Amino acid sequence: MESLFSKEDAPYPQGPGEAGTCTGDVPSLNEIEQLLNTRGPSCNHVDEVWPNLFLGDLVTAHNRFILWKMGVTHVLNAAHAKILVHCAVGVSRSASLVLAYLMINHHLSLVEAIKTVKEHRWISPNRGFLKHLRNLDIQLRQKKDC
Repeated sequence: MESLFSKEDAPYPQGPGEAGTCTGDVPSLNEIEQLLNTRGPSCNHVDEVWPNLFLGDLVTAHNRFILWKMGVTHVLNAAHAKILVHCAVGVSRSASLVLAYLMINHHLSLVEAIKTVKEHRWISPNRGFLKHLRNLDIQLRQKKDC
């Protein structure tokens, strides 16, 4: 019987029943894209998507007054401080980085990370980034479950 999934969209890297399947229910790329396409909050120049973690655009990153008003002390990285992660528009590259951060450092699944960020900001990582995030989700689940 032919699979309903293309090789890249398969729920498991090798397919069900093969090595490395202790990853739980990892959604397909199409399912992840459907989750991203559900309506969420409007996209502002900057939004706090996790406590002290802001996702924004280039305009915000260059506006020191806005950063000061928000209490952002670092635009790149600082432990226990407010951080702004940005790219030109703040919906694909920077959003992908924030999703990976939440998955690695706060042990959220990809779906949980997407839902968390979407509660505060509209995001739309491109399909290439979604493939990488999905693979990261699989790797993290394998480490956790196996």
